[in-house]
Amino acid sequence: MFAVRAHARGGPDQLVYEQAPRPAPGPGEVLVAVKAASMTPQELTWPETWTYTPDGSGPERTPVTPSHEFSGVVAATGADVDSPAVGEAVYGLIPFTLNGAAAEYVVLPADVVAAKPDTLDHDHTAALPLAALSAWEALREHAAVQPGQHVLVLGGGGGVGMYVVQLASALGARVSATAAAGDLEFVEGLGAEQAIDYKQPNLADHVRDVDVVVDVAGAAAQAQAWPVLRPGGILVAIAAPPEQQEAERHGVRATYFIVKPDREALRAIAELVDAGKVRAVLDRVLPLAETRSGYEALEHGRRRGKIVIHVAD
Repeated sequence: MFAVRAHARGGPDQLVYEQAPRPAPGPGEVLVAVKAASMTPQELTWPETWTYTPDGSGPERTPVTPSHEFSGVVAATGADVDSPAVGEAVYGLIPFTLNGAAAEYVVLPADVVAAKPDTLDHDHTAALPLAALSAWEALREHAAVQPGQHVLVLGGGGGVGMYVVQLASALGARVSATAAAGDLEFVEGLGAEQAIDYKQPNLADHVRDVDVVVDVAGAAAQAQAWPVLRPGGILVAIAAPPEQQEAERHGVRATYFIVKPDREALRAIAELVDAGKVRAVLDRVLPLAETRSGYEALEHGRRRGKIVIHVAD
């Protein structure tokens, strides 16, 4: 098969489009014929990309294949796999300690894949897993958002923020979001009742009594968010761990998490997509052979939506 691989640690300059052995599924695994994959900023800097453990310890596992979000079709199953079946169209987030999907075939655990949305093609489906799962886990698992609550998204026009806005709205919340001036109309189109230029000097002049803040922008944005939370509210951080002392001082809660594969969440997201409540946003689509240029683009310039690799029709 053809794949994009790095034989040594580094950035996009290490990525090579080449022939590679086709993997075979072991017990509890599936072999997926990849139709599309997508890229995540900073993925090539993560220690778990290059080793077998989440903390980056242990031996190197080069050569590695990047792009851990995919959409494709099950080509074979290992022992003890009842679902999904061969021929089923699936999507998912591959654990970062395994090879990614910038390849014609990928092997991964069967229990982390879900049926792809019926209403999307593979290219758009591949844009969903990491960003939409991050949004879902922030809203449902960590904030337990309820209908009618007020959710503020810090960075609503970004790759994850755009899904936090859509999912919060789909879950029945009132949504406010900060974004760049050029993204305000876009963010409102995603479901935000109020879009605020992130350069405004005092966020509290524009929003208050917020139940949940989801931060995908970073520590500088967090500093303005504490005063707008109601007592007992929660700040869920994806970009950077929050200051627990600040949370205590304002009488609120704060937590930080790293996204994980989740089949049930993927199923719920697919249902919302098929119901027309969530849409995927693509910046561009590249062929597999041009994967390196896509990772180079992630390091430079501004984008709206995912860079997707089209692997096969």
